[in-house]
Amino acid sequence: MTITNCEIELKGLRFYAFHGVLEQEHKVGGDYTVDLQLRLSDADAAIFDDKLDGTVNYAEVYDLVHHEMAVPSALLEHVAGRILAAIFDRFPKVAAATIHLRKVNPPMGAACDGCAVVLTAER
Repeated sequence: MTITNCEIELKGLRFYAFHGVLEQEHKVGGDYTVDLQLRLSDADAAIFDDKLDGTVNYAEVYDLVHHEMAVPSALLEHVAGRILAAIFDRFPKVAAATIHLRKVNPPMGAACDGCAVVLTAER
């Protein structure tokens, strides 16, 4: 058997952070969610031999995202880009990644389920 693709997903990571263009957003903060999809370049050791070094450690990925979410930025695009850059720097097995970063209650005077940015990058 040949495995042609291995993707790891972390869904619905929840954070309270202080991102936004408005000064009030930096003072009050708000709720955010992050979804990640990580495509691995070679996961055979994890798939066939049950070894962690064949994949990425989910807890380490979460810690990395948590760290980047704690650094305030004006734009979600900037936060998402920092997270992707940190993932590629820390996890050499990640060949491609997609991040979906959503501000749950954006201050725009509209009833909505949030506003999000989606970035995809390849090594």
